[in-house]
Amino acid sequence: MKSISWKKRFKIWLYNFYPPYIGAGIRIKKIAKDLSFFQVEMNLRFYNKNYVGVHFGGSLYSMCDPFFMLILLEQLGSDFIVWDKVGSMTFVKPGKGKVTATFAIPESEIQRIKMEVETKRKGEYHFTTNVFDEGDDIVATLEKTIYIRKRGRLPVQNV
Repeated sequence: MKSISWKKRFKIWLYNFYPPYIGAGIRIKKIAKDLSFFQVEMNLRFYNKNYVGVHFGGSLYSMCDPFFMLILLEQLGSDFIVWDKVGSMTFVKPGKGKVTATFAIPESEIQRIKMEVETKRKGEYHFTTNVFDEGDDIVATLEKTIYIRKRGRLPVQNV
């Protein structure tokens, strides 16, 4: 994988200061130099608890939302359009204490997607990750569907 400039990594690190992340107590802890891997965590605080004293579901989803799309945007490059299409989270057990999620797409999967989109011009791809508590128990499972299309001129219509 290609190495990403320190400026771009710094820009991603600045997400730690994105108001919704600050408000939820979300921190990006690890970023791969090529932006192919992210590790994100969130501690339970008074401002991100729900009514029954565990992690607010919206904060858990926010913690996970952009990372698969970000990885694909960086790994596929500017010849491709990448959009989140569907996202869902299944809550498995109450989140207490610190929760962590990791996001990675293997190089082989990136290459497969690239080749498929080069051939078909577009596709939808599904990714899953889990949010874990400090005891390595699954708190929630995130499922994302990402739409990817080859950038380029559209065929002339209605000529």
